[in-house]
Amino acid sequence: MQIPALPEDEQRRLSSLRRLLILDTPPEERFDSLTAYAASIFQVPIALVSLVDAQRQWFKSRCGLPATQTGRDESFCGHAILQDEIFLVRDALKDPRFHDNPLVTGEPCIRFYAGAPLKLQDGQRPGTFCIIDHRPRNLDAWERQHLQDLARVASLELQGIMASAEFLREPPLRPPA
Repeated sequence: MQIPALPEDEQRRLSSLRRLLILDTPPEERFDSLTAYAASIFQVPIALVSLVDAQRQWFKSRCGLPATQTGRDESFCGHAILQDEIFLVRDALKDPRFHDNPLVTGEPCIRFYAGAPLKLQDGQRPGTFCIIDHRPRNLDAWERQHLQDLARVASLELQGIMASAEFLREPPLRPPA
């Protein structure tokens, strides 16, 4: 198993992730509706909004997966946040980076993974919008575009959360005397 490398600007990325104030928060319909939709249109058993923290990946939204988090070292999303485009693994059993990964050899038995990085306004990639299947497959151009579009919508939702959190941290304006 290949452990994902850390982004060059990992401390800035983690700082942006933490400014979202979203880790370990309850599920939200705005994200859950996106993952349910993705599972349906891509006909996959698992769709996630995954946020990659320092030692774990935590799922803000999960469709078809009971786990709320996994270790970062075994995460596919840890690899996906290293690039701007979709990270695609057509058959994890045949991929030397993942063939012996516990998420491949055991539950949830990942064979196919496609993750589009979530992108914040400051350029940071805090996680991914990803789809997972138990069988090998590929994505055509239409599917790639739709996965990127779903990641863009999820990113906009995260950006709105960040703006709200920063607004709440600002000291209130005093009325003129």
